[in-house]
Amino acid sequence: MTPYELLTDIHALEEELLDFERKYGIRSETFYAAYMSGEEPEDDNWVLDFGEWASVYRTWLERQAEYRNAIQQMQRQKISLFGLIRVAA
Repeated sequence: MTPYELLTDIHALEEELLDFERKYGIRSETFYAAYMSGEEPEDDNWVLDFGEWASVYRTWLERQAEYRNAIQQMQRQKISLFGLIRVAA
């Protein structure tokens, strides 16, 4: 994926994360840490949401890392900020 495609994907994933955060009233990073430590949903109706939320958050983390790596690679090639913007446009 190009940096622009990664950024577009990151923004879409952030919208999904915001929906979950608004619904449950906690930040995704807080949820994910508890989820990964094995905490179970208190309400059976939350099970599917929690699985999807964790999946979206994991994908968001992966895309963030991919974006950082792509930008760092371009910066090692001495591409300026203008060059990064031009590539994305």
